[in-house]
Amino acid sequence: METSLFDYPLPPDRIAQKPMEPREAAKLLVMNRQTGALQDRRVGDLPELLRAGDLLVFNDSKVFKARLKAEVVGANSRDKGLEVEIFLIRPDGDMWIAMAKPGKKLHSRSRVMFADGTKARVIGKRDDGTIDLDFGMHAGKVFDLADAYGEVPVPPYVEPNEENTSAYQTVYARNVGSVAAPTAGFHFTPELLNTLKTKGVETAFVTLHVGIGTFRPMKGTTLEEHIMHEEWADVPQDTREAIKRAKAEGRRVIVVGTTAMRALESGIESGFTKLFITPGYEFKIADGLITNFHLPKSTLIVLVSSFAGREHVMDAYKYAIDHSYRFYSFGDAMLIV
Repeated sequence: METSLFDYPLPPDRIAQKPMEPREAAKLLVMNRQTGALQDRRVGDLPELLRAGDLLVFNDSKVFKARLKAEVVGANSRDKGLEVEIFLIRPDGDMWIAMAKPGKKLHSRSRVMFADGTKARVIGKRDDGTIDLDFGMHAGKVFDLADAYGEVPVPPYVEPNEENTSAYQTVYARNVGSVAAPTAGFHFTPELLNTLKTKGVETAFVTLHVGIGTFRPMKGTTLEEHIMHEEWADVPQDTREAIKRAKAEGRRVIVVGTTAMRALESGIESGFTKLFITPGYEFKIADGLITNFHLPKSTLIVLVSSFAGREHVMDAYKYAIDHSYRFYSFGDAMLIV
């Protein structure tokens, strides 16, 4: 299937640079996934739009400060003293997978030093351009280093500032490991979650640590050419049981975000997933989806199109552009049921 089928033109002024305040005031485009019918609402209307007994499933992964400045050091380096940016992705055994800029200046056995004097050695480079780093210490210590000296890696289409970097986290985030936030959850505040609970809407959580695979654009001309990076996911037993009960009782399972969707649909309890959901995929769990408006030719818009139909989704995106909806991470949302 051609990648170009998931392309669309977006005026730059539609890219949200900060979240709506209050969060519930964001627009919500409600779509009937069978007919494609659309309705303009607000996120704050979710208690009215959802049913008692609906099960909402969230991704509780927490973004860490993955972007760090470092200096190239070591006698074997040809670029000693060069400043580089290290973007940590995830631990891989005793190593860390990372991206570096400028990556061409680093080679096997290069060493980089961070602000507190911590050093890491480049073990090698991968075919996808990432590098393997050996910090010589436990992953938890590396997370501590990032938390102390790193920066929140807001997306490249957002101009970073104190306001939007501090907002780049869901209120229920608890398991550290993502380099990008599961942004559909940005719209949920403690007050909205409490109102939904009072209505009888149930909640459950999965964890998928978002890596570069989720947001890396598709460069090939067909979907079949794209290879997803693996990301770590965990679907706890209590969540699996909650879904089983909901299904047995005929209640809807509504997934909040494409990352939570991938975690559920991967069919794993805990481990890595490379699932790429494309049109024709048979969804096993989700009855509904709450999601943001995604980049053109991204795996995310392909997933949403697989769930609701490509023509329905592309028509909805055109409608959203024509009716001043805000796009991407800090933008407005869709409810597809």
